[in-house]
Amino acid sequence: MDFEGLLFRYFGAHDPGKVELAALADGMERMHVDLGLSTDPGQRFALWCMLHMLGRAPDLDVAFENEADRDAARDFMVLLAARS
Repeated sequence: MDFEGLLFRYFGAHDPGKVELAALADGMERMHVDLGLSTDPGQRFALWCMLHMLGRAPDLDVAFENEADRDAARDFMVLLAARS
């Protein structure tokens, strides 16, 4: 899953600046549902990262059973924070 693909799949736009508020709320809800249902670690990580960037990610212990996945998510948060 790439960023642009996720944007289009969940929000109906390739440009984040063109996502309408109603579509944003609906898309985040669908992302939460898919995160809960997905068994693919890569897909779960991509969804969690997108939700984190939107400020709506679940806590790490809720999102990831595996400690290595939680560590990768923490690394992502550190890298993202360093860029701001």
